[in-house]
Amino acid sequence: MSNLQKNIFYRKRRYIIYFLIAIIVMGLPFIKINGNQIFLLSFDHMEFQLLGAVFNVQQLYLLPFLLIILFVGVFFMTTLGGRIWCGWSCPQTIFRVIYRDLIETKILKLRKKISNKQEKPKLNLFTNDIKKIIGILMFSIIALIASAVFLFYFIPPEDFFNYLASPTDHKILLGFWLSIAIFLIFDITFIAENFCVYICPYARVQSVLYDDDTITPIYDEKRGGIIYDLIGEKIPTKPQKRDPNAECISCEKCVRVCPTHIDIRKGMQLECINCLECVDACTEVMGKLGKPSLVNWSSPNATKTKLKINYFRFKTIGYMAILGIVLAILLIMGKDKEPMLLNIARTTELYEIRKNNTIDNDYVFLFQNTDKKDHKYYFKIKNRDDIEIMRPQSDFLLRAGSTIKQVVILRANKPLGDNTSKDLTIPLVIEAYATDEPEKIFVDRKTVFVYPNIQTIKNQSSD
Repeated sequence: MSNLQKNIFYRKRRYIIYFLIAIIVMGLPFIKINGNQIFLLSFDHMEFQLLGAVFNVQQLYLLPFLLIILFVGVFFMTTLGGRIWCGWSCPQTIFRVIYRDLIETKILKLRKKISNKQEKPKLNLFTNDIKKIIGILMFSIIALIASAVFLFYFIPPEDFFNYLASPTDHKILLGFWLSIAIFLIFDITFIAENFCVYICPYARVQSVLYDDDTITPIYDEKRGGIIYDLIGEKIPTKPQKRDPNAECISCEKCVRVCPTHIDIRKGMQLECINCLECVDACTEVMGKLGKPSLVNWSSPNATKTKLKINYFRFKTIGYMAILGIVLAILLIMGKDKEPMLLNIARTTELYEIRKNNTIDNDYVFLFQNTDKKDHKYYFKIKNRDDIEIMRPQSDFLLRAGSTIKQVVILRANKPLGDNTSKDLTIPLVIEAYATDEPEKIFVDRKTVFVYPNIQTIKNQSSD
């Protein structure tokens, strides 16, 4: 298949990708592994679910790695393919295509055709005003669905629908849902592409990340001729001003089809979102003349040298290496997730000397059941047989997702070493476990047992 034939399908390819993205985004919250979502950041249950694993709020050390992957991924994608995210994956672009091209143009006929995005719908007729309102109402349904799907990544779908059954008891959730939907309606139907041009910070970041090998829509000045001078003024089309051999016929279809209202023939511009509508438009026009498109999805270096695009260069290889390392760390740390949580805190009193010179140390153990089912828990001292557990004497029940504090008393009935002149600090290794699944659910924690010196024990005994 020739390049001429390939280019003409960019719009269709985008529509297919839009459809696949919509299916994936809407379907992921309903796909579960071991009863857990693939991705869920639940503030209600104070947990984070990733690829079926559940992490408590105290285990959110994985989130920084996800953010690193996100930002480095954006840098890599921009360096390689420009604003490819904006034109092919961004929800703003997808919703604008649905509203502008489908609802306004195809369904309501407010716009004449998709190929002219510069002409705004005329609302001077009563029927067009009604159509505009109908279009906004139609998109409002989509906005409500989209805002609900967004919330599914923070609230499980089943909980979301249960909460909506009693909206007066969940006003905050209802407020978030409606606020997101209202913002989408206002953004897509009124702000439109001005969001991409003036509000979105990504447009300002791209200029720093671009290089001469970044893939972007490029107008071939050698073939088409220079349309604008150095100060951005359009050069008259008179023979003495323009190269008579220039192939650009100034049909300006590439201009009219641009959703952000730029002229790609000026060169790279911050407003360009890499939707490649201009490439399709020029391909169609030049194809009728038996020539290849003057606007291509290529890199400046490839356009000048007529060589292949250099995908693998220092910057892209560096970004791929960082992504690989961070992803490996994320997978390793996620794999080592503990099946339960235990925090050990000592009380302010170091020890207590009891009758017969037995020594007690007091602790507060904070147990948390991070599993989806109830368990009974207990613990043992792994490295010392001469220290016994006085409290609690038996295991205790902890509901799924619950936390409990246990006052723990450990006792030494005999001296633990040479403590003639100073107190001894004995390292302890505590193993906590679920008594119903001890081989599967257990954690180790380190603490200390303080044993007083002999003189302190004598003084206490004499008192």
